Amino acid sequence: MSESNPIDINSLHNTVLRETENDSLLEIKPNFYQNLSDFIGNLRKQEFEGVENKIKETMIEMATELTSLLLHIRLEKISNSNDYDIGYLLDEEKFIIDSQDEQNERTEMILSATINGKSKFLESLAENHKIKKIVVRFLENVDEIVGADLEKYGPFKVEDIATIPYENAQALIAKNIATKVRWED
Repeated sequence: MSESNPIDINSLHNTVLRETENDSLLEIKPNFYQNLSDFIGNLRKQEFEGVENKIKETMIEMATELTSLLLHIRLEKISNSNDYDIGYLLDEEKFIIDSQDEQNERTEMILSATINGKSKFLESLAENHKIKKIVVRFLENVDEIVGADLEKYGPFKVEDIATIPYENAQALIAKNIATKVRWED
C-alpha cells in the first residue's frame, strides 16, 4: 500500500515553484502524480452551486495548469541533461521517457537503413507496420472490410472492439468511425 501524502493547491504550487527555481531535477514523493490525481478527481466530484462552484472550477483549472507546467518542466530538464539522478524520476515520467527512447531507436533504425542502402529492410518494415494489429472500438456500424493483410474483418456494430491491421485502423480513426483502444487506460 502506498503511503498517503495529501496534496492541496498550495502544496502543488510550492512543488512547481521549487522545480522552476532549480536547474536540476528535484526529488518528489514516488506517489506524487497519484495523489495529485486523487486531489483533482475529488475536486471534480464535489458539487456546489453559485460562487462556490466557480471557486471549485477555478481551483481545478489552476491545478490542471500547474500539473501540466510541472510535468513539462521536469521532462524538459530530463531531455536537456544527461546528468540527472534517475532515482528522482517518477514512474509516470519513466513511462514517457521509455516511449521517447523507442522513438529515437526507430528514427536511428530508419536513418541507418536508408543511408546504408537497405531498401529491402525498409520495405519489409513498412509492410509489417501496415499489417501490425491494433485494437479499436467502433463508433459507427461498419460493413465487412478487407484488411491490409488481405483478411476479412467484420461487420462491426457501434461499441464493438476488434483487432485489425494498423493501416485499416488509421483510416477508420481518421474518419472518426473508430477509436484506438489503449490498454494502459
